[in-house]
Amino acid sequence: MVYDRMSDQPAFTSGDTYMRVPRVATPEELLAERPDAVIVGAPLDWATTHRPGARFGPRAIRAASNLRRGAYHLDLQVYPFKELRVVDYGDPEIAPGDIERSHAAVKRHVAEVMAAGAVPVVLGGDHSITYPSASAVAEAIGPGKIGVIHFDAHADTADESWGVALSHGTPMRRLVTSGAVPGTNFVQIGLRGYWPPDDVWRWMREQGMRWHTMEEIERDGLSAVLGRALAEVHEHAEAIYLSVDIDVLDPGFAPGTGTPEPGG
Repeated sequence: MVYDRMSDQPAFTSGDTYMRVPRVATPEELLAERPDAVIVGAPLDWATTHRPGARFGPRAIRAASNLRRGAYHLDLQVYPFKELRVVDYGDPEIAPGDIERSHAAVKRHVAEVMAAGAVPVVLGGDHSITYPSASAVAEAIGPGKIGVIHFDAHADTADESWGVALSHGTPMRRLVTSGAVPGTNFVQIGLRGYWPPDDVWRWMREQGMRWHTMEEIERDGLSAVLGRALAEVHEHAEAIYLSVDIDVLDPGFAPGTGTPEPGG
């Protein structure tokens, strides 16, 4: 295993690895390692409509994780990196300012992880990365076979944002309209606030999408809502793609999010 050269990458990409796991640089090395899980960075935020900065997310997550490696997990009572083979596949060759090229690079990177038979763990990046990432997973497993559990303050099911189809507010719509993930395979958790409007709600209902609002979580408790969500997604899906937008948290605990929404 080697560290790939980062000289041609944008300055905000990361040379660190998550939890100090080994880095692999090529698809051939990835296949040779036979990993259980693979860390992938997706450092882009040019699909945001409000506050940028998520391009620094993968680098920040990796840096924050580097306190120690191989620690014992107190609740699970295991050494995770003794039980699982985990490597860091670095960041794809994104193109700052070009969302289509960047999405294509993310999709290729995740597809290479899937080809190695591993679980991709993708560090964002704005939420538009869900479209290429989940699409790569769906193509590997089979279109229509994956379900998405989506934690977010917003449904991200807009058809466009200011005329832009590949926005951080549109990835779930793109997954449905592309055929990668049927609407019936979506379960969203934590929705609240001002968005989506009624016409988008109608579209979501027509697709068979399901959701659990923050009001329901406050009323019934998170454990009960998670149980419902898992039961719902298993009705149709053979595998689950988990997508977490940090703005599902209250901005009091995650003030740097691009679209803060109170009440998380």
